[in-house]
Amino acid sequence: MDEQQLRTLLHDWRAGRCSDDEVMDRLRTLPFEDLGFAKLDHHRHLRTGFPEVIFGQGKTAEQVAEIFVKLRARHPVVMATRVDDAQVAAVLAVAPDVVHHPLSRILTWHLPAAPRWRHEGPPLIALVAAGTADLPVAEEAAITAETIGWPVDRLYDVGVAGLHRLLAQSERLMQARVVVVVAGMEGALASVVGGLVRAPVVAVPTSVGYGANFGGLSALLSMLNSCATGVAVMNIDNGFGAGYYAALLAEMAAVATPAINPEGPFAHHPED
Repeated sequence: MDEQQLRTLLHDWRAGRCSDDEVMDRLRTLPFEDLGFAKLDHHRHLRTGFPEVIFGQGKTAEQVAEIFVKLRARHPVVMATRVDDAQVAAVLAVAPDVVHHPLSRILTWHLPAAPRWRHEGPPLIALVAAGTADLPVAEEAAITAETIGWPVDRLYDVGVAGLHRLLAQSERLMQARVVVVVAGMEGALASVVGGLVRAPVVAVPTSVGYGANFGGLSALLSMLNSCATGVAVMNIDNGFGAGYYAALLAEMAAVATPAINPEGPFAHHPED
């Protein structure tokens, strides 16, 4: 339940369109709903602005389907990450209007009447991916941010092995208010982007790489040791965390004053 749904419920009760018992039935499971194998946090939308997200990995297909249906009954948007084929089939069997994003392994559903975007105009979030092998994690970040309500400008296959591909997108990079950088191998792309833009950079190391990559550990350490300023680092392959964090930064940027000095906060002028 989000704030608008709660206000509507209270208005209906005040106007006599629903009884005390009906209101109590709705509020009884507002903090959380106990399914036995899971306790659904229906209060999270009120606290954070976005409902609880289903992490599919490790759950049975039946568990994911039941959680999805329960959340859909009370929230305008539902999202499940890291879903497998059996979980997708189980959810679509009970909710055929759910959208499956195969590359990112995500399921999403929006209330048809719910507004799609929280921002009009050019995307505030740029998603930069080093190579095609990094796209599953990149798309997890992109779909997450878009599900929350922030459109994403995708710049894919622009890794440091061909730096001219990235520099050719400089104008698009400069327009972003937050940049997510997804890279495996040595993870150098985050430092390069961090040295080019004034926006905060959310770096995501991926497990893509040969043996000495250690399943993404080398990329993680490279990003943590970046000499570029303004770079924050997520866990290995954590596209969801990056997309969610980027959405929070985009929301802060959208409500901030538009009067920004194009030369940067430390620009010096002789007349000062």
